Amino acid sequence: MGSAMRTSDRGGEGQKYALASDEDDTDFWGFAHDAEGLFTPLQEEEGARRVHLTGCSPQGGLKKALDHIGSRRAVAGNAWFHVLDADGATMGSYLVGELTVVDVQPSARGAGLVDLTVTLGCDLAVPGSDKVWDLIRTGRLNRNGMWHELAPEDKHAWLSVALWSDEYHRRGKPDAPAGQVFILDGRHIDDIESFFCALGEAINGPGGYFGWNLDALDDCLRGRWGATPPFTLQWESSAEASARLAERVPTDDGEASLFDLLLEIFERRGVSVVLR
Repeated sequence: MGSAMRTSDRGGEGQKYALASDEDDTDFWGFAHDAEGLFTPLQEEEGARRVHLTGCSPQGGLKKALDHIGSRRAVAGNAWFHVLDADGATMGSYLVGELTVVDVQPSARGAGLVDLTVTLGCDLAVPGSDKVWDLIRTGRLNRNGMWHELAPEDKHAWLSVALWSDEYHRRGKPDAPAGQVFILDGRHIDDIESFFCALGEAINGPGGYFGWNLDALDDCLRGRWGATPPFTLQWESSAEASARLAERVPTDDGEASLFDLLLEIFERRGVSVVLR
């Protein structure tokens, strides 16, 4: 997810984002107070996102691109788009492609700052993720169950932020040792997205990550994501969850319900699931 930002590069008050070249670790591109359009739905016919960066202090390769708007040299290149916390530390990062400057204007954010309009490619910036990042930035993602009332697409955004912020969220905390018991609350599991929201929370706390699809779950069960198999998962309200995860999905042996497939993955990786 990109290298951690140097302490000397940390932003000031209100700066939510920082950019740096993907091709040169020493080429820091500056900060932005906001990035309007980064987390909006991308229409199929659109080849790139159009993003409005407000309150920018362009440096390095980004600053050079400002002098060539309208030409090929306005393409600054591939970059890491870092999402910053209130102290300017990186919470998570997105790799963006072919960042190109298409307009620059003086910014109302302050003297010497500019507002940039850029185009860029980024498939991983899930619409609505900015709301979840703001919860982390302001310290409000601090209790279980905050995802319960979200629509399915917003749960997807929740899970994407849980993934990209995992390193920041756990801050070097080691995996729980083998043999632990984790309590999975099944009362609000009504689809596969909510299952992963609940599982990440059970293992890594509010906003925690432990997979967001079946392949990712299998990967997490190999270790290094907060828990070390073998462990026990005590699944509360499992009967209700089973009924809601009844969708049939293809398997190597034919098909199975999502619920049964999850149990199979857990068993294969040494997790004892206690259905309650």
